[in-house]
Amino acid sequence: MYAKNIVESIKLFHDELISIRQDIHAHPELGFQETRTSDLVANALLALGYEVHRGIGKTGLVGVLQGRRNASGRCIGLRADMDALPILEQGKHAYASTNAGVMHACGHDGHTTVLLGAARYLAETRNFDGKVVLIFQPAEEGLGGSKAMLDDGLFDRFPCDAIYGLHNWPGLPAGVIGVSPGPMMAAADHFEIHIEGRGGHGAHAYQTNDPIVIAAQLITALQTIVSRNVPAPDSAVVTVAAVNAGNLQAMNVIPKDAHMVGTVRTFSPKVQEQVIQRMEEMVAGIASAFKARIEMKYHRLFPATVNTPEHAAFVAEVATELFGAENVVPNLVPSMGSEDFSFMLQQRPGAYFRLGQGGAEEGCVLHNAAFDFNDAVIPVGSAMFCRLVERSMPLADAS
Repeated sequence: MYAKNIVESIKLFHDELISIRQDIHAHPELGFQETRTSDLVANALLALGYEVHRGIGKTGLVGVLQGRRNASGRCIGLRADMDALPILEQGKHAYASTNAGVMHACGHDGHTTVLLGAARYLAETRNFDGKVVLIFQPAEEGLGGSKAMLDDGLFDRFPCDAIYGLHNWPGLPAGVIGVSPGPMMAAADHFEIHIEGRGGHGAHAYQTNDPIVIAAQLITALQTIVSRNVPAPDSAVVTVAAVNAGNLQAMNVIPKDAHMVGTVRTFSPKVQEQVIQRMEEMVAGIASAFKARIEMKYHRLFPATVNTPEHAAFVAEVATELFGAENVVPNLVPSMGSEDFSFMLQQRPGAYFRLGQGGAEEGCVLHNAAFDFNDAVIPVGSAMFCRLVERSMPLADAS
């Protein structure tokens, strides 16, 4: 019964958490610009008695709290991201973005609030033996805020034994917890390809070396990498996301150059290396076949987000204790999206899990201009964080 009371205790200040979430939503800030959000979080943590450390990863901050005892010497880290996206909000809420062209379209306002809810409960109860480290991370959206915090000595200064993070998930019913004992999200790589041919008159194509035709051949070839090279049980995505060549007003001109950009998603380093090798071979082969110059720049952005199996199982166990097995998906299908929490999981064992918020059927999906975090699930996420701490660092006399 004690575990169930965590949710009920957090619900007592649920309205206050909703106000915080909606305030953050109304004042979104892009990566490494989260000064107002950082101030709000820091002031809240200081009022709760946390030791607060700022400027870790530029606008990131950490709150540290000791339990009723610290005999175990253990330390558990909990992470939330704070940044918004460069999207013009279409929502009509009273708390809609006041920063034109910037909005919380991924629910990081909710994640920050969930962790603040956990911060309050943990400060009021301190029902654990050890220390908890609350990590409020900037710049998750493609800027590597997690790595910036690590580069600033995050785990050297706060040596966590395990680390946990969550993300809202519209594809799961509200209040359902999903986790996977292994890959949760894919590695995200980007590539740029420049094709240099020879331009000329569209009516005399034989006098040219058409980069558009070469680009078409290369795009088609790239699409065979996954279907004809990656084993079926594995997963990968190769996407050419944009092509730029020629001038739409010049219908009889073959351009000299063509440019392509795209993304590669993989779960395992082996498959990642296989995809890169095949891309390089195809670029070289098509360049030779068409007597053109093709240059590819390949950028490894984020590694795959891979849970430690025992910590993923622990998340599922805690979620079952709190909400019942019917509200837990212990083998959630991994997503081809990416997440820079992966850098933290490379340095510490832990798990990244989903907090179901529903709404996907109505079009409330991530990175959408009409997205809004479901405030009803705040206590669910906060309770998960709290119970993970209590179960990881139990007091001898605690039930």
